[in-house]
Amino acid sequence: MGHKCNVHDTESNIQIQGSEQMGEQIIHGVLLALHNLALVGCAAAPFYNRNLVLMRGQYGPKLHYELDKVVEDTLQGNVPYCVVFIVTLVLTGIGMPLNHYAFHGAFKSLHIVAWIAVILKLVCVFGLIVIMSMIFLRINPRLLSLFAGFRSGEAPNQDNEREFFALRARRTALCEICLWFAIGILVFSAFLRFEA
Repeated sequence: MGHKCNVHDTESNIQIQGSEQMGEQIIHGVLLALHNLALVGCAAAPFYNRNLVLMRGQYGPKLHYELDKVVEDTLQGNVPYCVVFIVTLVLTGIGMPLNHYAFHGAFKSLHIVAWIAVILKLVCVFGLIVIMSMIFLRINPRLLSLFAGFRSGEAPNQDNEREFFALRARRTALCEICLWFAIGILVFSAFLRFEA
């Protein structure tokens, strides 16, 4: 009788461990999928914005109202998406190690290669956040304010036009850096699987 009870307890423990492992894997899979989507978004947004800006640059630093309206509406309209991508990236990046901790009572042991990749990835994420903050909180509002003073078919104030294109050039330079940070995030993510 005691032997049957031990076998039953062992089978129950195996079933519990199997379902816990399945739960951990499902949560990890969802977090990883969201993290990867955010990674792609973080890389794609500056890439496509860069292409739009380069195409617009062919017309020089003179206001073409309708064209510049499309460019500004597009670039400024991407802001909420960029914020969602970076927030998702950070939250899922925190969530994956916490998921492991919740099921195992300890954080996963990583190889030195993975630790270096984690540090470099975090530097890139922090760099993205700093640059996005500069663009979204300082440059974009000023660009919107300047553009609101322009009218279709009217010659713009030359000082405002000069400032507008100087700010656009600054934003473009910062977006170039963002693109490299996003590429860094993608590359360093590939090395996080190294285990101790």
